Amino acid sequence: MYKSGLHSIVHVTAPTIELAKTLAQGIVKHNLAACVNLIPNITSIYKWKDEVNEDSEILMIIKTRTSRVDDLTNYVKSNHPYEVCEVISTKIDNGNIPYLNWISESVPEEISQDSST
Repeated sequence: MYKSGLHSIVHVTAPTIELAKTLAQGIVKHNLAACVNLIPNITSIYKWKDEVNEDSEILMIIKTRTSRVDDLTNYVKSNHPYEVCEVISTKIDNGNIPYLNWISESVPEEISQDSST
């Protein structure tokens, strides 16, 4: 039986596919997530400094342990060019148990190495 909330999906946006790939590689390399999906060519419409902006971005969908979301957030903030980068997490209530177990096996609960670079 799955305990709700052990894992999270984290959304991050990046301005280029190159940066998204670099972030994704680093996130997985540093054991901060089991998997990162990159969805190119999303359109973001947002208000920044009292102006409405529209930009093409890459959406990153990151699967990790909920206990590692803070470490993941710090990694993204340290390696992202935006002044205020999007890092939003949602806890997983249920899903394919073997997949959720794979996330647990892939992402240790503790930091095993420096995850800031």
